[in-house]
Amino acid sequence: MSFPPPDNTQARNPLHGLTLEAIVTQLADFYGWDDLGQRIQIRCFTHDPSVGSSLKFLRKTPWARDKVESLYLFMLREQKRQGF
Repeated sequence: MSFPPPDNTQARNPLHGLTLEAIVTQLADFYGWDDLGQRIQIRCFTHDPSVGSSLKFLRKTPWARDKVESLYLFMLREQKRQGF
């Protein structure tokens, strides 16, 4: 019996295996809610922000989730440049 080779298409994807909660938490820790709300101007980041309220909105709103994921990738590049 032969098995198909493992799928390596996600091997270099930094978002692979991360939950949305982990992404939002890391962004909030790195930027703080105020800066996060300035970078992505959506209500869940600017008015009484929390991880829970952000997750509710982002799970229903693909365009906002795309912005969050893009900022997360930018944050990873910044951390790499700064030597984190």
